[in-house]
Amino acid sequence: MTSSSNASADDRSATVAGESLGREAWRRLRQNRAAMASLVMLGVMTLACVVGPWLLPWGLAEVDWNAFGVPPTLEGNHFLGTDANGRDLLTRTLHGGRISLSVALVATLVSLVIGVLYGAIAGYMGGRVDSLMMRFVDIMYSLPFMFLVILLMVVLGRNILLIYAAIGAVEWLDMARIVRGQTLSLKRREFIEAAHALGVRDSKIVLRHLIPNSVGPVIIYVTLTVPKVILLESFLSFLGLGVQEPLTSWGVLISEGTSNMQGAPWMLIVPAVFLAVTLFCLNFLGDGLRDALDPRTR
Repeated sequence: MTSSSNASADDRSATVAGESLGREAWRRLRQNRAAMASLVMLGVMTLACVVGPWLLPWGLAEVDWNAFGVPPTLEGNHFLGTDANGRDLLTRTLHGGRISLSVALVATLVSLVIGVLYGAIAGYMGGRVDSLMMRFVDIMYSLPFMFLVILLMVVLGRNILLIYAAIGAVEWLDMARIVRGQTLSLKRREFIEAAHALGVRDSKIVLRHLIPNSVGPVIIYVTLTVPKVILLESFLSFLGLGVQEPLTSWGVLISEGTSNMQGAPWMLIVPAVFLAVTLFCLNFLGDGLRDALDPRTR
């Protein structure tokens, strides 16, 4: 009995040892209950924001003339109440989630592309090229972050697509430094030297070898960038520099809620809860991915 149990344990350890890095990371992530619960919650939140407004009876700007500033109730047609203009708060919150999540994803993708390419090229080239590129990053770091975003939005306009680009254009600095550090540690490895010996072009080495092998820290940082971008968009919208009517976002709804906080606190609480839950889930998921992809914890 003992020998058979030992054999089965050996088989399991051999199976685990033979797993690819992706499967091993997924297995370790599944063992993290907080991360998996956050992943499920994020999926539900995203599905609700995408599909929910189509299933609700009220439109984004549709006014119920008999329900101005109605509090949340289970008996009426407005489950989470209405705003001061008689618009259904649940519908507007879900529409706002569409904007906030899409801004976060697209802006993070923009920063990901710029930062990964910039950092990989700087780390791979080294020498004066690396020094010059990283001095530019240092100069960008020294400039006020919010000033850059506001300046880009004033110059480019307040179009929703330009908001994506403006936020993504200033969020790539940390990503560039992370990828540069990974590239510096990888470019002296044997498989890179073998690629050099085989005459592989520098562009292919960067794109096919260095960047894919830096994906672990990149994925972790992406999960931290998304909530940061959501907060930034919410702050800009709160200041009146972000999403404009007739569109809305969680930041716009929170801004509207603060002006009606005493008479209608649900206008602030509802979008704030949606935003807080999303940010908590993203942070828990980021922690889970960090533990799953960290080779020191294997």
